[in-house]
Amino acid sequence: MRFKDVFSIIGPSMVGPSSSHTAGAVRIGLVANQLLGSAPERAEILFYGSFAATYQGHGTDIAIVSGLLGFATDDRRIPEALAIAEASGVEAIFGQGKGLFSHPNTVKLLLETSVPKLRKLSLVGTSIGGGNIEIVDLNEFAVKITGNYPTLVILHKDRPGIIADVTSLLGAEGVNIGHMSVDRKGRSGEALTVLELDGMLPDSIIGELRSIDHVQEISKIDLNSV
Repeated sequence: MRFKDVFSIIGPSMVGPSSSHTAGAVRIGLVANQLLGSAPERAEILFYGSFAATYQGHGTDIAIVSGLLGFATDDRRIPEALAIAEASGVEAIFGQGKGLFSHPNTVKLLLETSVPKLRKLSLVGTSIGGGNIEIVDLNEFAVKITGNYPTLVILHKDRPGIIADVTSLLGAEGVNIGHMSVDRKGRSGEALTVLELDGMLPDSIIGELRSIDHVQEISKIDLNSV
């Protein structure tokens, strides 16, 4: 059992009127920024539910773009994020999504960047209150990412023994896994494993993880480092 951390009790240090519509939205954007490794060049941002009804009045559009730029929740540049994004060559397109959504405060991000190589990312995130978030979909894999803990996102082939190899390596290094989610797109196809850890790994261990057969890509998320 995990004890509640300070963040979950008192919420984040933030700029903006609402922990759900502002701080939570910034954190969703930050997760996307870290997964891409940079701000996107193009961002299609689709709001659902309460987000769709109020995103302009509550500044949720500004907050999402702030996170995409890599700003923390208390960054004083947040009110100017749209202008900063435009000056930086980030094209942000806003709209209201259609269909079912997992939570009243839901946003879908469709992102693209060409630096250092062409990459696309789709992400669905929800702001569940007090600045807390859950990423529930990543490139059409079902996931659960809270952003409260250092996180590894591992894309790999769906082959027997890969998850055991990963967890055995982490165990040998004394790394504790707080939460794990796994999804796959089809038997023997691609799979995505998400590991929330009690501490971020050094690059040397991540290098060892990358050397495991059938591991294709590893991304890191650490919102506490921002």
